[in-house]
Amino acid sequence: MSPTSATVSASAPTPATDPARTPAGGPGAAPAHPSPEGAGRPARPAALAPVLRFELVKLLTLWRVRVVLLACWVTPAAFIVAVGQQSALPSDTVFGRWMFATGWAGSLVVLGFASTWALPLLTALVAGDVFAAEDRLGTWRHLLMAVRSPRRIFAAKALASTAVILAMEVGLAVSSIGGGLAVMGDRELVGLTGQIIDPGQSARLVLLAWACAIVASLAFAAVGLLGSVALGRSPMGLLLPAILAFVLQAAQLLPLPAAVRLALPSQGFLSWRGLFTEPPQTGPLLVGVLVSVAWVLVATALALRVFVRRDFTDVAYDGPGRRSLAVGALPVAALAAVSIAVVAVVTPADGSGIDRAKVESSLAASFAHLYRLQSRELHRPDVTEEQLRVTAACYRGGSPGDDEGAGNDWRCAVSWHIPGATAVGTALYQLDVAAEGRYVADGDGPKEVNGYFQVRTPSGDAANPLWQIDSLVDLSSSSTSSSTSKG
Repeated sequence: MSPTSATVSASAPTPATDPARTPAGGPGAAPAHPSPEGAGRPARPAALAPVLRFELVKLLTLWRVRVVLLACWVTPAAFIVAVGQQSALPSDTVFGRWMFATGWAGSLVVLGFASTWALPLLTALVAGDVFAAEDRLGTWRHLLMAVRSPRRIFAAKALASTAVILAMEVGLAVSSIGGGLAVMGDRELVGLTGQIIDPGQSARLVLLAWACAIVASLAFAAVGLLGSVALGRSPMGLLLPAILAFVLQAAQLLPLPAAVRLALPSQGFLSWRGLFTEPPQTGPLLVGVLVSVAWVLVATALALRVFVRRDFTDVAYDGPGRRSLAVGALPVAALAAVSIAVVAVVTPADGSGIDRAKVESSLAASFAHLYRLQSRELHRPDVTEEQLRVTAACYRGGSPGDDEGAGNDWRCAVSWHIPGATAVGTALYQLDVAAEGRYVADGDGPKEVNGYFQVRTPSGDAANPLWQIDSLVDLSSSSTSSSTSKG
């Protein structure tokens, strides 16, 4: 017997060979001594609470879970401290260019990194192996004889894995927020449309952003449970959430229709950015949360159905077979198709969701807010957006008459009314628009307006805020509504 098997067997509930001596209170309960008149009654299932506690202890005794849990609570803060000692910033990441300005930006940078790979991998590490481990160790007989209810075993394992995953993800959030505030301070945050967000509002939005991303990760955890149940001792159950994340990350790079993109379970890892625009882009956020909840419910229900129907007397069990796998995969595919159809009906977006009117509206709003920020940092008189009356004219360089979709060939001219003068200012930008709606606008002159130069800020010297504009297009809105909000 291997050391791992010996450890699990020693810690598992010891079954009684005599039904009359089987514990009635679950793992850790004292043997029951039934009266003669109750000897013929079937033994009751163990209570859920001790079984859940037993599953949590099993998970937390695994060295890999302990190491990852510790890393989640330490690494984000260490990363932010390390960035604070550098002269360069991760400006290619959302909110990366504002990390020196406020500690709230550091937490959002960590969330952006975690949403790409870390959160799906955490779910794979825990939920993807919670059932398969029992198959590899051959301990199902002992667990079933102690608990006497496959449904309670499933509930305990699902709840225990979810609790450990949440502890890891809460650690990422707490560590990143604490490290950011300790190093960078509790200052104002610049939103994705250039608006200034006060520290109190920033705290609420950052916590809500982490909560939305965690909901999306639970969809991958449910897929991990389904893979762990359906694939038996195969390591593919452990890899299933990671493979799904890789496939969806690749799909996000493709020119998909907006309805398809918004209906993917990975959308929740991106839609939290809409909280930091003005007005907030709540459409993609609500769609992402609802799609994630639907995936959690469907995948968990399928995993429970496969689990309670399996034959636990077969010691060579290695998954339910191709037919059962198809039964599990078809509802998931049907869920994806229904989600796409519903999103296509409830959202007014057409095509990719990116077109000239939306880009112009977003860029004009961002420029107006950042112009005010620049004026404050250069100690110029304050102006309002109404006084500036900013407009933008954009086009795609390689596609005349077809100014829509993602690409790095967008060109825009921003015009505004110079305060105290009758002249109209003009600034040029080159835009790289990503398929998920995020874009980065690089200033192309005049250098006095959107060129690179240092400005004095309360947190130290920083780059000209109009030099690079990092903003977001609402994929779920229509061009008409975007043009209306612009005016």
